[in-house]
Amino acid sequence: MTPTFWSPRIAALEPYVPGEQPRIANLVKLNTNENPYPPSPRTIDAIQRAAEEGLERYPDPESTVLREAIAARHGLDIRQVFVGNGSDEVLAHAFFAFFQQDAPLLLPDITYSFYRVYAQLYGIDCALQPVDDALRIDADALAARAKAGCGGIVVANPNAPTGRGLPLAQIETLLSACPERVVLVDEAYVDFGGQSALPLIARHPNLLVVQTLSKSRSLAGLRVGFACGQASLIDGLQRVKNSFNSYPIDRLASAGAVAALEDEAWFAKTRDAVVDTREGLALQLEDLGFEVLPSQANFLFVRHPAHDAAALAAALRARAVLVRHFAQPRIAQYLRISVGSREQCSALVGALGEILDQH
Repeated sequence: MTPTFWSPRIAALEPYVPGEQPRIANLVKLNTNENPYPPSPRTIDAIQRAAEEGLERYPDPESTVLREAIAARHGLDIRQVFVGNGSDEVLAHAFFAFFQQDAPLLLPDITYSFYRVYAQLYGIDCALQPVDDALRIDADALAARAKAGCGGIVVANPNAPTGRGLPLAQIETLLSACPERVVLVDEAYVDFGGQSALPLIARHPNLLVVQTLSKSRSLAGLRVGFACGQASLIDGLQRVKNSFNSYPIDRLASAGAVAALEDEAWFAKTRDAVVDTREGLALQLEDLGFEVLPSQANFLFVRHPAHDAAALAAALRARAVLVRHFAQPRIAQYLRISVGSREQCSALVGALGEILDQH
């Protein structure tokens, strides 16, 4: 059927494809980087209390209590914090607010694929800088291109889907290379071993740091993300938000997110469990012959020199184990494996052992 009523840009758009969420009995789900542990019990209690207090009124359009909680945790002023319906919405607003420029936006060629979708949606020209042979972001090469003129820089740190991180010195190299444009650092996975750029905000007015509560706080189902930067950047994001949806954070999400931020002990316990399981899983996969990239995230990026990645993903799926395969140049032979519980990871390793023994 011809999309008669679509605008030309929408007709040409290639939407982002999220990881599948199938309903399969006894599924071992390691394909969407969800935290295997539940959120803090304090979060559940706070959501229940918020529901009992009534949902007939709109929430605070400024999300004041949540922004205060984020600011307090990171040593910032509330004017330096913006919140949205998941970090994907925050990123979308940032692309609209800052990167519609007369020069191309710079991105690594291997990174979160939603970035290019946002760029296509908003008509933003992109220039891709190849990661190196070890799949590391080449900050020096990005900086050199930025000095020749750019519309901004976006990097995920740690990067997705590789899990490799950049040290703060290289983030500062990027910030210094294009002081007149925004450098956006997407820190969705930073709590699992990366270095956050939040301490650099005071010195760099062009830095915007984006984080999410989906991963390390086990709140993927609640949809809360935030951005931090100097007040002028946050004001730009607020202008976009208030021209799009004045109420992106509902009462339940706000209450749950604040409680999650306040329960530092639960956060540390579950984060440490994920990191410990990640290191053990990496060793087990190496014992099976996989090449495993160093990871600072809650997933591993791996390949087996003797087995096709797509075939491995299909064989795992037949055993009710889901991992993520990206049929993209340079990474088509890799699998991204979310770090699950110890039991889930044991099931994965057992299934892989069976598959490899059959070939």
